[in-house]
Amino acid sequence: MSTAITPTAAEAELAVQARQAQARSDGYWAGVWKRLRRDPVTIVCASILLLMLLAIVFAPLIAPHDPYQGSMIRRLRGIGTPSYPLGTDELGRDMVTRLLYGGRLSWFMGIMPVVFAFVIGTSLGVLAGYVGGKVNMAIMRTTDVFYAFPSVLLAVAISGALGAGIFNAILALTLVFIPQIIRVAESVTQGVRNLDFVDAARSSGASGFTIVRVHVLGNVLGPIFVYATSLISVCMIIASGLSFLGLGTKPPEPEWGLMLNTLRTAIYVQPWVAVLPGACIFITSICFNLLADGLRQAMDVKG
Repeated sequence: MSTAITPTAAEAELAVQARQAQARSDGYWAGVWKRLRRDPVTIVCASILLLMLLAIVFAPLIAPHDPYQGSMIRRLRGIGTPSYPLGTDELGRDMVTRLLYGGRLSWFMGIMPVVFAFVIGTSLGVLAGYVGGKVNMAIMRTTDVFYAFPSVLLAVAISGALGAGIFNAILALTLVFIPQIIRVAESVTQGVRNLDFVDAARSSGASGFTIVRVHVLGNVLGPIFVYATSLISVCMIIASGLSFLGLGTKPPEPEWGLMLNTLRTAIYVQPWVAVLPGACIFITSICFNLLADGLRQAMDVKG
């Protein structure tokens, strides 16, 4: 004779709460997506960034020329030249091709430092915000030291000490943005650590690691991610500035900041060709900024 196992009232209540929590979570993200779709500025910026990303990823397929092959006979051709729709640079290399391949390095140097800083800064910030005490003081006081210097000056100093190169520039930019993310992560973690559901988990005997992994991270990653997205535009501008100063990418690699440096002498000969890398930097940066603003508004339930 089989015996039916019936759930207790407590188990049934837990199951109901779990379904309600899942429904609230689904409803929140559905609301975020709905608000994003109603924001035309965010949609346009996301579309532009997506098109740019596809263009630089598939640059070998769509680029009309070799990015390194030039000719002094064709140097500084104007926009609209046959076979060179955006003209040529100071060495006769096709600007369309150079911009496509240059976007690869510019995007890489603009995004990777923020990714590294997001991982490291979030870990240290959540640790400081949840543990508190001397751990918080040690991490936050060290962070305050970095805030004594402007971001651009600090990046130039670190990159200059390490030497020119892509990876040294990425390391310098990562060190610049880690303190900023630590401060945001610590602030939002402080606001979550004493909420009722965290106290309930702590009272039930859950370990600190489990509480942080299950209850804290899910509530703090959203704001930190949105803030990190807004840093991409700043990082891309600083990275281009490092390349412009000779502390980032080295010739003959195509990179928007380095292209600005090499084309600055041609500003009086072919000004429209010379400003193309700067226009790419500006459009990409403003789109990332507006995208971050749209994400922030969409994820703000009160908004």
